[in-house]
Amino acid sequence: VLVESLLVFVIVLSVHAVVWDRFSWCAVALAVQAFYVQFKWDRLLQLGGAVFQFRGAANSGLLPASMVIPLLGVVMKERCRAAGIVYFERFGIVVASTGMLLALFLSVLAVGITKPVPTNTCILTGIAGSVIIYTMKHSLTVSEVIEVLEVLLIFVYLSMILLYLLPRCFTPGEALLVLGGVSFVLNQLIKRSLNVIEGRGDPIDFFLLVAVVGVVLLGLFFTVLFIFMDSGTWISSLFFHMMTAVLGLGVIMPWLYRLIQRNPLFWLLQFLFQTQTRLYLLMYWTLLAASACGVVFYQNAKRSSESKKHQASTITRKYFHFIVVATYVPGLIYDRQLLYVAAVLCLAVFIFLEYIRYFRIKPFGQTLRHLLSLFLDERDSGPLILTHIYLLLGMSLPVWLFPRPCAPKGTLAGAGALVPYSGVLAVGVGDTIASVFGSTMGEIKWPGTKKTFEGTMTAIFAQIIAVALILIFDSSVNLNSSYAWILVSVSLVSLLEAYTTQIDNLLLPLYLQIMLMA
Repeated sequence: VLVESLLVFVIVLSVHAVVWDRFSWCAVALAVQAFYVQFKWDRLLQLGGAVFQFRGAANSGLLPASMVIPLLGVVMKERCRAAGIVYFERFGIVVASTGMLLALFLSVLAVGITKPVPTNTCILTGIAGSVIIYTMKHSLTVSEVIEVLEVLLIFVYLSMILLYLLPRCFTPGEALLVLGGVSFVLNQLIKRSLNVIEGRGDPIDFFLLVAVVGVVLLGLFFTVLFIFMDSGTWISSLFFHMMTAVLGLGVIMPWLYRLIQRNPLFWLLQFLFQTQTRLYLLMYWTLLAASACGVVFYQNAKRSSESKKHQASTITRKYFHFIVVATYVPGLIYDRQLLYVAAVLCLAVFIFLEYIRYFRIKPFGQTLRHLLSLFLDERDSGPLILTHIYLLLGMSLPVWLFPRPCAPKGTLAGAGALVPYSGVLAVGVGDTIASVFGSTMGEIKWPGTKKTFEGTMTAIFAQIIAVALILIFDSSVNLNSSYAWILVSVSLVSLLEAYTTQIDNLLLPLYLQIMLMA
């Protein structure tokens, strides 16, 4: 925990060495108090006094999670300020302020339920809170303050509902990242739905907002419904499929139509088949999806022939990382907009299939339970299987969160040109190579962890090779003289992978994106 915290502090200070403004004081104050409160959360988790049931075999992860959203907002603000895009500069300030307030709320919650009340930690949290609120007072307009408070309110209610319904699925840090992100998306969708201006906004952004909110609302609806009826019967399953169609066609589609001012299905079909390159990419991705299904069926056939207790090895699970890299790299090189939309569709399908598995919806629910149980690891200790969804999110978030309006047209210069590749580098290449080499050839373990020195070093080396290959094959990337910063970024994130007990598929790409955007 101490080494993980040290690495996060180094990343925070590295970012603010480049981008130093009034929010830097807030970020440093937030990091210091999160470091102290993290130990209170860890103690609460050990004693079972944390109100909700959180994921075991991991620390609270409050410090690394607390800094992600504020740092993303700060680097987005600076990038858009340099590009002269005032709207997105203000948006970055709102993101940073929201992230700080959500992290502060989680800290206050831990301090409040710790008995006896920790005096020193209370003082630190009070000082950090005062600095953040003072800075927000002098940085945000009234409407922006209201927007930040709206997100906080949504986060509080979502946390109470989802952490109660889904015990042992998240650590406090993961809950902050996932539920904070969903809260922000929901607030953005409500805000944009109430202020629709024809021709304003990119349809693919609206598509992401509606898809995320749609699948979350769908899950909440069926969770409440199946409290009162058995979800495993044919009648319940038929009702599930009918209500999905009703909610999709009667709520989500009209909502999307209002935002993009055209028929969503016609727009989607026209978008997907617009060029020949897109057709080739879609056929190639279909082939890769079929091969991923083939791996699942083959491994399950192997389990049935060998032993009922057979579990997929680490190397077997990394096959899917290789498949995802093979999926994302051509999309990033040839058509990022198509990759953006395809990743949204894939996320919606993944979550919908998880609903079918979780609720045992006929005819595929029980089959999915049997097939996916082979690939479980210690992080899937709750009722939901989330690791494959986290993998997709880790690869997609750098593509979704890349501030396209603030990027220069044509060739992208500097380390920022690699931002969309953050997921590929951190998870697809770094995490995969570290895991494969560490588990097969690693001998020297990092102190206090199961991760090996050899795994981390090969991960850094592999990511540098991957950057060189990106330079060769993607003509839109020009790194100028930022090689040292890229090496430092990759090294810090690879070391963080060795020491963190949080979901690395989610955390590592975001930290690499922050470093590269800075």
